[in-house]
Amino acid sequence: MFSSFQGLCNKNSIKSDVCILGGSEAAFTAAIQAARMGKSVVLIEPTGHLGGMMVEGIVKDIRFGSSVVIGGIAAEIYTAIEGYYGRNPRFGEKGWYSRYEPKIAEKIIEEFLAKENNIRIIRKTRIKENGGVQMNGSVIKSILLENGISIFSQVYIDASIEGHLLHFAGVTTETIREGNQKYGETKNGIQVENHYKQFKVKVDPYIVSGDPKSGLIATIQSGEVGEFGTPSKYIQGFCFRLCLTKNISNIIPITKPYNYNAATYEIYARYLEAGGKLFKPFVNRENGKTDLGSWHDLSANLYGENWMYPKGNYALQDSVVQYHKNFIQGLIWFLQNDPKVNVETRKNWSGWGLCKDEFTDNEGWPRRLYIRSARRMISDYIITEHQTKRGNTKTIIDPVAIAWWPPDTHHARRIVKNGYAYNEGFVFGGNNWKPFGISWRALIPRTEECTNLITPTCPSSSYVAYGAIRILPTFMVLGQSAGCAAAIAAENKIKVQDVDYYQLKSELVKNNQILTIPDDWLRYVQFEE
Repeated sequence: MFSSFQGLCNKNSIKSDVCILGGSEAAFTAAIQAARMGKSVVLIEPTGHLGGMMVEGIVKDIRFGSSVVIGGIAAEIYTAIEGYYGRNPRFGEKGWYSRYEPKIAEKIIEEFLAKENNIRIIRKTRIKENGGVQMNGSVIKSILLENGISIFSQVYIDASIEGHLLHFAGVTTETIREGNQKYGETKNGIQVENHYKQFKVKVDPYIVSGDPKSGLIATIQSGEVGEFGTPSKYIQGFCFRLCLTKNISNIIPITKPYNYNAATYEIYARYLEAGGKLFKPFVNRENGKTDLGSWHDLSANLYGENWMYPKGNYALQDSVVQYHKNFIQGLIWFLQNDPKVNVETRKNWSGWGLCKDEFTDNEGWPRRLYIRSARRMISDYIITEHQTKRGNTKTIIDPVAIAWWPPDTHHARRIVKNGYAYNEGFVFGGNNWKPFGISWRALIPRTEECTNLITPTCPSSSYVAYGAIRILPTFMVLGQSAGCAAAIAAENKIKVQDVDYYQLKSELVKNNQILTIPDDWLRYVQFEE
C-alpha cells in the first residue's frame, strides 16, 4: 500500500510531501485529494479512527438545503454511503439528510483511503506535547510524535479541532467569545436575553430550595449574567452524540458509573417536578439506532464546564472528555432508575442502551467527544458575522468552500437569573443569515508566523462566524481544498501564502468542488426560528 514511501522512511523517521494531523472530516478528504495529485501523505489520527464526528455519532448535519453545495470527495463519500443502503443521495433537496450508521461511515472512509497507494496512516499517537514541533524561522521542519516517530514534510495540515499543531508552531489562535466590539458584530460575547432553548419551566437553583446561602446545585455556575456583547471565556457546550438502540440482540445496557452521585442530576429531578418534559432518544438512523443530540433547554450538554478545554494540555483535555463520559453515563442511569424520575420519563428511556456493533473497541462508547469550538486561527483575513448576514453584498473573491448554515453556537453557561436556572449563550436560526464563500486566506497563517501550514478546521474566524462553519460536510469540503493547496505548494516548493488562487480554483473545480452559490439559493433554504 505504501510503495511510494520506499527509501523515504525508517523505523523512527518518515519523509513525505504532506503531513496531516487529526482524524476529522477534513483530514481524510485532505489526504485523499493530496494523494490523488501524486503526493506522498502521512495522516496522523490520535483516536485511531478516521472520519471525525461522522464516525463518532453525528448523522443529521445536512440541513437548510446545504446539500446543494456538497461536491467533490464529500459527494463521493455520501454517494457511497447511500449506495450501501441501496439509495441515491438527493443533493439539492431541502429535506434530505443521510441516516447512516457510524460503523458504515467508517467502513466507507477506510475503503476510500485504501484505494490510494501513497497515504500512510499513523494511529493512536499525538504530537509530543513538549518539543514536538521543530521550527526554522517560520517553517515547520519536522514534528515528533509521542511514539517516537519524527515526520519531515514540505507542507503540514492541521485538521484537528483543537488546533494543536497551530499552537505548537506558534501561530496566533483564539478560543473565547471575543465580544461584539472587536469585529463590530452583534451576536458575539455574552447574550443577556436568551429565549432559544431556554428553560421552559422555572427550576430552583439552590441546594436548599429558595435559599441562596445553601449554594448551587450541580451544573449551575455562580456569577452574574453580565453585559450584553462583552467578551467571555465560556464557550458552547460539548456532548457525546450517542448511538443507542433498543434491539435486545445488539444492546449493551447502561451501567452505573463507579463514581455515580445522584445529586449530580438534581436539576433534572427539579425540572420534572416543575412540569418539564425532558429530551428522549428516538430512532433517527438505520437499523433502529439514534444520534442522541443535545441542544435542548436541559439535555446532555454541560454548559460552563468546558471553558478550560481549548487551551488545556493533553491531560486536562483528556480529563474533560472523561468527565463528560461519566456525566452522560450517570445521567442515563439516573433517568432509567432513579425514583425521583417520573414514570413517563423512565418509560421514555427504559430499554435503551449502547450498540454492540458500534465503537467496538470502546465498549459501545464513541471515542470522540463532540468539541463544538476550540482554537481558531487568527490570520490577516478573519471571517466574521458580517459574512453570514443577508444584507452583506460583498463578494468573497477566493472561496474554497461554501458555508451553508446559520451562525450556531450553543449555550455556554448555566447560571442564576431572577432566582431561577438560566441558560446563556445560544445563537441560532432566524432569517437574516445566508450562505457565504469561505476565503482561502482564512485557511493560512500570517506569513511571518508560518509558511508551510494550512488549517481547514480552525479557520481564521470569530467565535460566532465559526458557528456557521463548523459543520461536517463543510469540513469535508474544506479538507479537500486544503489537500489540493498543500499539493500545489509541495509541487512548486513555495510558501502556502504564495499558492496561486486561480490555479487552486481550477484544480478544485476539475475535482468537482462547488465554489459558487446558486443565484436562486433562497429557494433551497429552510429557516428555523
